[in-house]
Amino acid sequence: MIDYSSKLPDTEVSIFAKVSQLAKENSAINLGQGYPNFDCDDALKELITYFLNKGKNQYCAMAGLLELRESIADKIFKEYECKIDAETNITITAGATQALFTSISAFVKMGDEVIVIEPAYDSYVPSIQVCGGIPICYALKGPDFKMDWSKFAALLNDKTRMVIINSPHNPIGKIFTEDDMLQLQNVLKGTNVILLSDEVYEHLVFDGNKHQSVLRFPDLFDRSLIVYSFGKTFHSTGWKIGYCIGPEHLMKEFRNVHQWNVFSVNSFIQYALAEYLKNPANYNQLSGFYQSKRDYFNTQMKSSRFKALGCEGTYFQLFDYSQISDLGDIKFNELLAREYGVVGIPVSVFYKEQFQNNVLRFCFAKTEDMLGQAAQLLCRV
Repeated sequence: MIDYSSKLPDTEVSIFAKVSQLAKENSAINLGQGYPNFDCDDALKELITYFLNKGKNQYCAMAGLLELRESIADKIFKEYECKIDAETNITITAGATQALFTSISAFVKMGDEVIVIEPAYDSYVPSIQVCGGIPICYALKGPDFKMDWSKFAALLNDKTRMVIINSPHNPIGKIFTEDDMLQLQNVLKGTNVILLSDEVYEHLVFDGNKHQSVLRFPDLFDRSLIVYSFGKTFHSTGWKIGYCIGPEHLMKEFRNVHQWNVFSVNSFIQYALAEYLKNPANYNQLSGFYQSKRDYFNTQMKSSRFKALGCEGTYFQLFDYSQISDLGDIKFNELLAREYGVVGIPVSVFYKEQFQNNVLRFCFAKTEDMLGQAAQLLCRV
């Protein structure tokens, strides 16, 4: 047997794999996995078929198809009034997680500290650790999950290499306001810290609010890498295609790593997306689409003993179950699967120290039929 020392000795099977298995074993409705149970737009599939049949099957440029990067640059200007260079500021990636991992790999060295706001998407911490970095976790606590920027600022020191933010936020559904972004900008001013901004749910912002992208703040943009996902935007998570935006001096180093672990992303989907993005209606209707699903699910859950927490964005709704049970959220989620036939995600797993909030996350990127059936079962708890 080969002797080796694991870079991630404490890593377990992903919670998403565990929850999917739990749902399967109990024939339960799976509201844990964060993907839609409905298909993407037929028009987009037709474009993909068209370019596939046109023979667009060979390598694209390492940074991605220029036509797609130009469509993205045009979209960014329309959305955020920010001019970016398609040649130097955008790289197409094999999904958002690859973009996050590459961003961290490109800049985090042994002993560097990276501040992570918890609860956090589960790829952040392992990505930091595999690079020899040290995750410094700032824990938001329910039920309001409110940022205290003075406490956050106290975590920065000379070892801080990077800060990771996520808005709209998975799993808590919060969004950063303009004031939050200005406070963050002030905290980072005068430092040598890189900002990694996970904005994969940029179009899923509700109740008339605007997504406060880093792209709206020039001083932040100059130190940032910003990550997006076509899969989240266009109901096609299995395609694993996204992109990263950043200033040229950071993007150059990002690509230096990207070329050696991915090089380029599948070609015919890039051609299709370049064309599909030209119509803003294909993404501007998403906030209303998902807000109606949020509202429908919450209405169906009103007669339950679960307490809905505020959901300002994403397609995840948190529910506090403290009036129902004092079981920890992992055990309570297992109970739901076994006895009531519904599975969510325990929020404690999004904390490094598994902080207990007595809160579950349910995904409402589902058909109304599935959401109604799940709510009916949960109302029996």
